[in-house]
Amino acid sequence: MLFHFDLKKFQEKVSTQLRPWQRSFQFWVRAADIYTGYKVFQVRASLEKDVKKQEVMWEKQHEVAADKIYSMCSELGGFFLKVAQIVGKPDLAPAPWVKRLVTLCDQAPATPYNVIRVVLEKELGQSIDELFEYFDKDPLGSASIAQVHRARLKGDKNDVVVKVQHPGVQELMMTDIRNLQAFALYIQKTDVKFDLFSVTKEMEKQISYEFDFVREAEAMARIQHFLCQNNKKSPVRVPCVIRDMVSRRVLVMEYIDGIPILKLGDEMEKRGIHPDGKLAAAAKM
Repeated sequence: MLFHFDLKKFQEKVSTQLRPWQRSFQFWVRAADIYTGYKVFQVRASLEKDVKKQEVMWEKQHEVAADKIYSMCSELGGFFLKVAQIVGKPDLAPAPWVKRLVTLCDQAPATPYNVIRVVLEKELGQSIDELFEYFDKDPLGSASIAQVHRARLKGDKNDVVVKVQHPGVQELMMTDIRNLQAFALYIQKTDVKFDLFSVTKEMEKQISYEFDFVREAEAMARIQHFLCQNNKKSPVRVPCVIRDMVSRRVLVMEYIDGIPILKLGDEMEKRGIHPDGKLAAAAKM
């Protein structure tokens, strides 16, 4: 009796099982480096009596930490891109952190097309060739949970956007959240007089909703109905969901051309619109 051993499959299985442990190790090494960097700096800063010099020192330390946090979030990806989006706000973090982390919002690595194709066909129960006139293999964008592709349905003249969840992302994100919660517990006991653990628990609850695209489609429909009922000429457009093309991990909706919000300033400058001018002020109202 011959025994066939598939080395490639075995390696993939081992790699998949070890991945959460590898991510945990990478997180703790980097988190410890950032944390100890601040603790050592606190001693140095306490020796400086000049308040203005202290402020300059703190600014430089925040810049050093911001680079390390940026590297951690960009290289680990997944949940840490979400953390960067949440932490990178002026009311939550030092200015150097905000300046560095805000650029991470649309830099999640894309999943290869052949992997995305398997997820899409499994979720919708048909092949891409049966469903679409054309399907762009290169994604329009990729975020922490999913990526989007431009396509056109069979027998239709209008383009659609196909949102497909990265395979295995939920399990990895849960690993990341557990690590962050353990770190938050330690920090709030030793340094921060604030319930960081509860914040991470709320993040876990909210992010878990984002893995269900059926729920997202229902929310889009409710918002669209609300805007239509309360404002016939609403400046906000919600893409229409394509019925019978929604599952927990795939969401197909109409394509709406637009400008990413992070590139709005560049687009305004290109069109000669001053950000503090009357036209920009009117757009904010």
